Amino acid sequence: MASVAKKTTVSASCCINDDLSSSSSSSISREPTAASAAPILANAPAAAPVSASASANAAQDWTVASSADRRDDKPAPASSKAIPLMLRAQTSHPLDPLSATEISVTIATVRAAGATPEVRDSMRFIEVVLVEPNKHVVALADAYFFPPFQPSLVPKTKGGPIIPTKLPPRRARLIVYNKKSNETSVWIVELSEVHAVTRGGHHRGKVISSHVIPDVQPPMDAVEYAECEAVVKDFPPFREAMKRRGIEDMDLVMVDPWCVGYHSEADAPKRRLAKPLIFCRTESDCPMENGYARPVEGIHVLVDMQNMIVIEFEDRKLVPLPPADPLRNYTAGETRGGVDRSDVKPLQIVQHEGPSFRVNGYFVEWQKWNFRIGFTPREGLVIYSIAYVDGSRGRRPVAHRLSFVEMVVPYGDPNDPHYRKNAFDAGEDGLGKNAHSLKKGCDCLGYIKYFDAHFTNFTGGVETIENCVCLHEEDHGILWKHQDWRTGLAEVRRSRRLSVSFICTVANYEYGFYWHFYQDGKIEAEVKLTGILSLGALLPGEFRKYGTMIAPGLYAPVHQHFFVARMDMAVDCKPGEAFNQVVEVDVKVEEPGENNVHNNAFYAEERLLKSELEAMRDCSPLSARHWITRRLIGLSTP
Repeated sequence: MASVAKKTTVSASCCINDDLSSSSSSSISREPTAASAAPILANAPAAAPVSASASANAAQDWTVASSADRRDDKPAPASSKAIPLMLRAQTSHPLDPLSATEISVTIATVRAAGATPEVRDSMRFIEVVLVEPNKHVVALADAYFFPPFQPSLVPKTKGGPIIPTKLPPRRARLIVYNKKSNETSVWIVELSEVHAVTRGGHHRGKVISSHVIPDVQPPMDAVEYAECEAVVKDFPPFREAMKRRGIEDMDLVMVDPWCVGYHSEADAPKRRLAKPLIFCRTESDCPMENGYARPVEGIHVLVDMQNMIVIEFEDRKLVPLPPADPLRNYTAGETRGGVDRSDVKPLQIVQHEGPSFRVNGYFVEWQKWNFRIGFTPREGLVIYSIAYVDGSRGRRPVAHRLSFVEMVVPYGDPNDPHYRKNAFDAGEDGLGKNAHSLKKGCDCLGYIKYFDAHFTNFTGGVETIENCVCLHEEDHGILWKHQDWRTGLAEVRRSRRLSVSFICTVANYEYGFYWHFYQDGKIEAEVKLTGILSLGALLPGEFRKYGTMIAPGLYAPVHQHFFVARMDMAVDCKPGEAFNQVVEVDVKVEEPGENNVHNNAFYAEERLLKSELEAMRDCSPLSARHWITRRLIGLSTP
C-alpha cells in the first residue's frame, strides 16, 4: 500500500476550544477557509503562485495531471505547466451531513414543485438526507480537494489521472407524506455551491426525480404523536373509561402512539394507523414523574393518523392502576422520600494539553486512525472512510461505512396489548430524529468535541440538535503488561480509546450508540440500553409467566432487543474495489487417531462464505464461531 501523499499546500488554520472549561491549547483546527484551501496546484510546490495561464485553464471541468508516473508520496518539482485543480474552496465534503441551509433549500425546492396549492399544503416532510455519492467521487475529494490530500486513493493511469476542477453537485433525498392523499413519495434534489445559499428565501435546487411508493407508510413524527395524544384524551368514551379508573384530570394521562404493525389485512399500510399505549401520572405539576410506572390496561384504541380520528374504541377489562409510589420516580432521592448516595467522591478527568485527536470539519484523526463522521435521521451516527495508517504500508482502508440501520424489539407476552409490541425503532421512528443534546459532565467526560445535527420537522422547518454527537478519549485500563519472573521487572501500557457516540430516546427507552477505536487496531461497536421499561398492570393476585413482577400489580413483559449493523467493509481495498471475502471460523476437535494420539488436539477451521444466502449463519459459542473480513487471498495488497 502506497504511503499517504504529502500535501501540496498547507492550509492555514487557527485553534479553537470546544471545551469551555478546559485550557485554550486545543489541537482541533477549523475547516479551511476559501483563502486557505484555494488554490491547490498539481505538480507545484506549496508556495507556487497561481499564474494567469493556470487560471484560464480552470474554466475546463476536467484536466490531466502531467506526471502520473511519479510516486504519490514524493514532492512534485516546480513546473511551468502547473494545472489548477480547484480555484476555490469546496465548502462541503461529499460525505458531510446536509447543512441546515441545504435542508431548507431542498424542502423549498420540493414544495415549489408541487402541482397545486392544495398539494403543497398537504406536504409533510419526514426526512431529508444526503444522497451518498459514488465511492470514486469520495476518492477524488479525499485525493485532491480536502485535507489531508491523499492522491494515492486515485488509481494511476497511462498519461496521467483525469482530475476534475470541481466535484459533482451534492444531492439530497426527501421523503414526503401527503396528508390529504395518504401517499408517500421520494424526491431527489440536486444542490450546488450556488444552491447552498438562499437568496431572498427563494429555492435554488433542481428536482432530479420524484415518484410515489405505493402501499407504504413513512415513519411517524413527533407532531403526529402530540396530535394523537390530544385526540385520544378528548374522545368522550376514553374520558369515561378513565373515570371508571378514578382519573378525571386528563393532564395526568400519557398516550404513547405505537405503530399498529402488520398482524392481518386490517393493518395493511393503505391506512396510517396507530394503537396507543396508555399510562397515568399521579401529579400533574411534577414533570419528572415516572408515568410509565402506572400503565392503564384493558383499553383498546385505534387511531387513524391521517385524519386524526379515533376509529375503534373498546373498554375491554377494568384493571386497577398500580398504586402510586414516589420511589419509582427519577428525581433526586430526597424529593421522593429516599436518599441518594453521598459517599462518592468527585472524579476529575482533565487533559491540560488538550486532546490527542484532530478534527477538521467532520474528518477525525487519532492514533493512526482516520475517518469521517456523518449523521442521518434514521440511523443516527454514521462512520465513513475508516482507515489505519500502518507504518511503511501507509494508509490501509478498513471500511467505507459503518452504522446501525435498524433495531427490533419483540415482546413475548401473548396478551393484549403486549402481543402487538414489536417495535422497529429506526424504521418506524428514526434513531437520529430522536437523538438529543448531550450534557457535558454527564453523558461525556473529559475534553469533548461535539457535532450538531440538522433535521427537517413535519411541516418543513429545520431543527438543530446541538451537541448531538460526542467525540472524546477515554482511559481503558491495561492494554498490555508483562513481568519477567527472573528479574522482577515489569512493563505495562495503558490503553486509550477514542469514542464517538450519540443517545436517542424512543418513548420509554434510551439507547446509547458508541463506536470505539483502540490503539491496537480494534474497532468496537457498543449499544447501551437505559431509560424505563415498558410495563403492564395485573389484576390483584394475577401472575403471568411471560414477565417479571417488579412491584404490586406491576410487571415487565419479557422482550428482546435486536440491533442490525450495516458494515460496508473495504479491507485493504481502494475505492470501487470489491476484493473482500468473509470467512467463518470454528474451533474443531481433532478425531482420535494418528493425528491425535494424545486426545488433546483442536484447531481453527475456516469456511469461505461465497454468497449472502450462504452467509445467513447463526452464532455458535460452543465452537467459538467468529467471522473475518479480509482481502481476497491471492491478490496483492495495494
